[in-house]
Amino acid sequence: MSRLGKTPIPLPKNVEVKVQGNEVQIKGPKGSLSFRLQEGISVQVEDGKLLVIQKEGVDLPKTVHGFSRASLNNMVVGVSNGFEKKLTLIGVGYRAAVQGSMLDLQLGFSHPTKIPIPSTVKVMVDKSVTISITGTDKKEVGQFAASVRAMKPPEPYKGKGIRYEDEYVRKKAGKAAKGKAA
Repeated sequence: MSRLGKTPIPLPKNVEVKVQGNEVQIKGPKGSLSFRLQEGISVQVEDGKLLVIQKEGVDLPKTVHGFSRASLNNMVVGVSNGFEKKLTLIGVGYRAAVQGSMLDLQLGFSHPTKIPIPSTVKVMVDKSVTISITGTDKKEVGQFAASVRAMKPPEPYKGKGIRYEDEYVRKKAGKAAKGKAA
């Protein structure tokens, strides 16, 4: 058994959990998510807590138990509070705009870059340089943020590009000017 998998998940008052076979549905004020449990893992709701239990006699790696618990915990947090990633565009002329279900990025390329926004994610652009990505599914929010950042990751010389709000980019020294040899 996994140590992480044994710890109970506290359920907020406004979150309900339904277990049907090996399918777990979690509903909250921000939305609903579902998770399919692997054979040998079961879920119980007791005293406002969610317990993830590995069945006896089933030979599973510890990681499966811990992963199931972590995924269910992320779902509970997602439907109650939600997840958010913020990206910042740094560079002259770099800007973003939401046009319908597309994120339009101007990143110094000769063409505008348009990325389709998944239906499970909300995107807001503030002052055309700060992108806020929110949603209930941690994986979806993180994956979309990573795909936006991959369009123009920060470069190490001037730091231009798309970076996470709290990301630190270590800058390299440029080419040293060479003096005349006497």
